[in-house]
Amino acid sequence: MSRFNERSARRRRARVAYIAAVFAAIALGLGSRAFAGRLPVFVAEHFGDALWACMVYFGFRACFAHWKVSFALWCSLVFCFAIEFSQLYQADWINRIRETTLGALVLGKGFLTADLVRYSAGIAVSSLIDAAWPRRKRP
Repeated sequence: MSRFNERSARRRRARVAYIAAVFAAIALGLGSRAFAGRLPVFVAEHFGDALWACMVYFGFRACFAHWKVSFALWCSLVFCFAIEFSQLYQADWINRIRETTLGALVLGKGFLTADLVRYSAGIAVSSLIDAAWPRRKRP
């Protein structure tokens, strides 16, 4: 197999793994909301937002699998913080979007400083797992 084909296959496998991680984060995040009453209070209050940030991180990694982990880390932080700060904007048109289930999941409803900490923690944990994950090297 040529170097180009080998590199392309590695990137494809990485993208599939990152997409799987996106769906795992979505499932865990929705589960943390749906089963909040059965989970420890700390988990129910904080993990949903942290998992949302994990999903964003792995989404960036799926799109830019061949770039450095730090690129996805910073892009994810900027994206998550931008979404949170956008919640300070309260126009009728965007509030109608936020009233929908999907709008609330993506855009949130109100600015919380604690969410910035949750997003940072989720992205930090995701990037540490990503950086530590063993990668197969060429012989």
